Amino acid sequence: MNRRIFLERFGLLATGMVVSLKSNAFNKLAHGNTITGKVTDGKNPIANVVLSDGFEVVKTDAMGKYSITLNDKSEFLFLSTPSGYDFKTDVGSINRQYEALGARNELDFKLKKLKQADNKHHFIIWADPQVKNKKDVAQMMETSVPDVKRLVKDLGSKALVHGIGVGDLVWDALPLFDDYSKAVEAMGIPFFQCLGNHDMDYRLGGDDTSDRTFKQYFGPTYYSFNRGKAHYIVLDDVRYLGEERKYDGYISEAQLAWMEKDLQHVPKDHLVIINVHIPIHNSVKNNTAFYDILRSFTNVHVMSGHTHYTRNVIKEGVFEHNHGAVCGAWWTGPICSDGSPRGYGVYEVNGNQMKWYYKGTDLDRKHQISIDIEPLTANNRIIANVWNYDPAWKVECLLDGQPVALEAMKGFDPEAVRLYKGDKLPKGRTFAEPSRTEHLFMAHCSATVKNVKIIATDRFGEQFTAEKKLP
Repeated sequence: MNRRIFLERFGLLATGMVVSLKSNAFNKLAHGNTITGKVTDGKNPIANVVLSDGFEVVKTDAMGKYSITLNDKSEFLFLSTPSGYDFKTDVGSINRQYEALGARNELDFKLKKLKQADNKHHFIIWADPQVKNKKDVAQMMETSVPDVKRLVKDLGSKALVHGIGVGDLVWDALPLFDDYSKAVEAMGIPFFQCLGNHDMDYRLGGDDTSDRTFKQYFGPTYYSFNRGKAHYIVLDDVRYLGEERKYDGYISEAQLAWMEKDLQHVPKDHLVIINVHIPIHNSVKNNTAFYDILRSFTNVHVMSGHTHYTRNVIKEGVFEHNHGAVCGAWWTGPICSDGSPRGYGVYEVNGNQMKWYYKGTDLDRKHQISIDIEPLTANNRIIANVWNYDPAWKVECLLDGQPVALEAMKGFDPEAVRLYKGDKLPKGRTFAEPSRTEHLFMAHCSATVKNVKIIATDRFGEQFTAEKKLP
């Protein structure tokens, strides 16, 4: 870490420590609990910029001025970066479009206008890098980081690309936030962070204090920003239950109230992208309240992690992408527990429309299928794993050039079973086990078949193929 990064980060840590020692943030202010300021491009005021302390949400007026009355639990003032402007980051590419509250009653924000339109842009989702030690860090730096750098280079020098880490950035080893930050710096794109259950402080009390170290490094645990016609929201859906490593999936009432206010400033036809750690569709206890807030929006996607497998679910009109892990099965092998390769999601936004694919680390983007053939007594069983499958995909099978029907099945990926099944596998982290998945497709074939070909067509009409030749 260079000296400039260290000094900036030390200053942030020191500010966070001061805030944490107080029962509330604004009692250090000299003139009450109101913050005022302005947002400019350095010369000209910028109107209609949304700012929040995580409770109240305000907009700048025609002169770029704002005033906000703080909640007694406020710790940060953050700006929801408007479309057409660059993201403010520290020198290591970590999002810094916020200010920790302190002794100042006036906080100004300066934005830099983009040199190009941002209606078209890309983003990646990193779920669960989850590094535990320096050996894990080395794998991340030697494989995952270079893969992203190659992707960004292939997108072109003019492409607008940002990243979002959807939690478990580390694995209970919070000093490794420094190493995660170095990985972000090496990737060279603006990066936003979600809090994961392994990113929390334990033994410090309850949910309100479990995110103390995370905030010192990365700022608020929920906030929003914009790019083009896409509105991004980051939420903290991990509720610490006060006993070490005990938590559940829950979005606090304060966050839901804030999100409802935040969305009042978003056009109904815009793309809404909500980023969390724990999957909302089946693991967040109060997800009904979450879905209720979003009913007036027709194009909503949720990005989640936590599970270390890939699953796409549409619920209450919301498309949730549950991502395979950057670390796979905790850095023990090349695949996740469902057989999908360790990797990350790649998304292309064009206006209010979005396309995507899952990118396996060190694999070509066209690699989207694996085939396993199991010899049986009188024939062979074919299992195809199409890991980023959703109901709009079409999956076909050709045996020696002839079409054969495939049966969708729920079960275990054969390679994941070979690598992870049992109390002696995988070496070093034997708790990792294969997980049941619904993106498997099965067919039986004669032992005389020599060539198996699987063709998968995604919801955007792009075809992916995989072939296996038999002796």
